[in-house]
Amino acid sequence: MADSFSNPSPQFGTAEYLGKQGSDHCQFCHQPIAGNYYRINNAMACGGCAEKMRGALATDTHVAYVRALVFGVFAAIAGMILYAVFEIATGLIIGYVSLAVGWMVGTAMMKGSKGVGGRRYQITAVVLTYAAVSMAAVPVWIHYGNKERQEQQQRQRNQGQPTQQQLEDEQRQLESESGQQPSLAAAKPVQPRMSIGRWLGRVVLIGLASPFLEVWGGGVSWLIGLVILFVGMKIAAKLTGGRPLEIYGPFNDSPQLSR
Repeated sequence: MADSFSNPSPQFGTAEYLGKQGSDHCQFCHQPIAGNYYRINNAMACGGCAEKMRGALATDTHVAYVRALVFGVFAAIAGMILYAVFEIATGLIIGYVSLAVGWMVGTAMMKGSKGVGGRRYQITAVVLTYAAVSMAAVPVWIHYGNKERQEQQQRQRNQGQPTQQQLEDEQRQLESESGQQPSLAAAKPVQPRMSIGRWLGRVVLIGLASPFLEVWGGGVSWLIGLVILFVGMKIAAKLTGGRPLEIYGPFNDSPQLSR
């Protein structure tokens, strides 16, 4: 939908009246209006622009929603990456990034739907914004977990202490040289390996709960971050609420009234 239709330049605060034929202009195409005229959101318009607006009005269809959903998912992934990379690169936890994520999701969904909005678009945008911000904690945790493990191994090497991996390698080498199998008493119980699906499910649940888990362990600063997250979700909902458009007319030509 063209910007000239949704945001005409003239001010609408003052009343406008059609004068003699040819003296008034359409506020969209700026051509003189002759004969009947229309009102588009209180802006004077000619018959041609009114018909164009009716044809350009996007309708809420399944295709429009799916397209908005796809655009929103990609925007949420980009927002999650932005949030995680910013925190990892700077070491700072700034909740205001949530506002940018909400704007990205809402704008992308409206782009995908070509201007169509509504309740289900708002709910989807809010869910995607929350998911993007909360799931950003997962790559951050993985990064700092690997970093801490590497630092621990480095400290053990500096102190001359064997790492857990080195101890296991030495144990296997001794068993291989002796040609003996480890006894059942000495053998460690084999723990069943978690399936990838179960692991992903657990990671997703922990990630989605991360804002509240961080508030539980972090105090007031994390609570402020949660409030900012809700503001970002509100931004996404506002952007996907839709832009109402009302077309009235046609109205008959009438002499201009004195102001």
